[in-house]
Amino acid sequence: MAVIRPFKALRPIKEKAHLIASVPYDVVSREEASALAKGNNLSLLRITRSEIDLDETVNPYSNQIYQKAKSNLNELRTIGTLIVDDTRKFYLYRLIMGEQQQIGIAATFSVDDYDNDVILKHEKTRREKEDDRTNHILTTEAQTGPVFLTYRDRQKIDEAVSKIILNEPEYDFIASDGVQHTIWIVPNEFNDLIINEIKLTEKIYIADGHHRAASASRARAKKKEINPNHNGSEDYNFFIGVLFPACQLNILPYNRVVTDLNGMSESEFLEKIKKNFKVEDTSSPSPNSVKNISMYLNKKWYNLQPNENVKASNNVGDNLDVSILQNYLLDPFLGIDDPRTNKRVDFIGGIRGTAELEKLVDSGKAAVAFSMFPVSVQDLMNISDAGEIMPPKSTWFEPKLRDGLLIHLI
Repeated sequence: MAVIRPFKALRPIKEKAHLIASVPYDVVSREEASALAKGNNLSLLRITRSEIDLDETVNPYSNQIYQKAKSNLNELRTIGTLIVDDTRKFYLYRLIMGEQQQIGIAATFSVDDYDNDVILKHEKTRREKEDDRTNHILTTEAQTGPVFLTYRDRQKIDEAVSKIILNEPEYDFIASDGVQHTIWIVPNEFNDLIINEIKLTEKIYIADGHHRAASASRARAKKKEINPNHNGSEDYNFFIGVLFPACQLNILPYNRVVTDLNGMSESEFLEKIKKNFKVEDTSSPSPNSVKNISMYLNKKWYNLQPNENVKASNNVGDNLDVSILQNYLLDPFLGIDDPRTNKRVDFIGGIRGTAELEKLVDSGKAAVAFSMFPVSVQDLMNISDAGEIMPPKSTWFEPKLRDGLLIHLI
């Protein structure tokens, strides 16, 4: 039984929403964040990536960074650009990218549900990234960006959403990347329906934002520890998320490039991988089905299809194409033992397309590239249900939620 709760959002005044809303903090480098926020003092990147307002010599994980984030957030509140709703609300958040459209419920979700695996994970988190966002939450006393969640569709919620979006939206703008972001405030009359329908949902799944959720849990533990009157209803016991029906989600592949061929010539490498794969020339830079991987080597695309040496596994995650590539090619032949830490492999989000793979290989920055067929939402759910962890960088969700349109104060 999952718990969902309306909240008093800290959010932009209507005419400033497009200026405040920013890309997620973790999809851009410091340099990219600085460029995106240039000339825009309202950009939430000045809070989520506050190092862009400080000297480059300042450690990005120092207390000075988090204090600057707090100061910048308070400034936006002081000048009246960010306001807090008077009462707890649910919100709808719609994303449109080309023909892709998805509408989710923006709300707060129980940290207990996260800790107790009612809200399921499929990805390991890195301690240093957890430390960073935990310190950011505790210092600013705010969760500045939502966790991207999904669930198995419920008809009554779908019907309610269809009615709510007939109303005038609170925000509606197209961002610089062409994605349209629309937010509605949900009328109170729908609150009980949403709460009761989500109670009937056995599991909620994290699609994207594992570090945000883990950091909210750690921040809750700290706040609970120092609060002698803790009773479980405090806002720090909940984290902000947007919950989308699984049928609406769009997962793009997460492709791979490797810097060198591990001491082999191209002909030696091609011969080696035939041990586990049927290798054929192809004109297609993207595989058209599972159990097919496209490989770019020396200005030429190949299709790799696992052969009889690649055994089916009882472990759900081991049967994914990204796992097959890792276990039967990257590790044994290219020496990529741990893709989380090995510096010779890099991951390229599918939004960049296969042209980016060709560019990296043709320029000499990489020796070989692999284009993957996307993991399905059902795969994600099956792995989460089994209590397994996906290989790193398995899924790339598009379009992405913007930070700053809805902030949860704790």
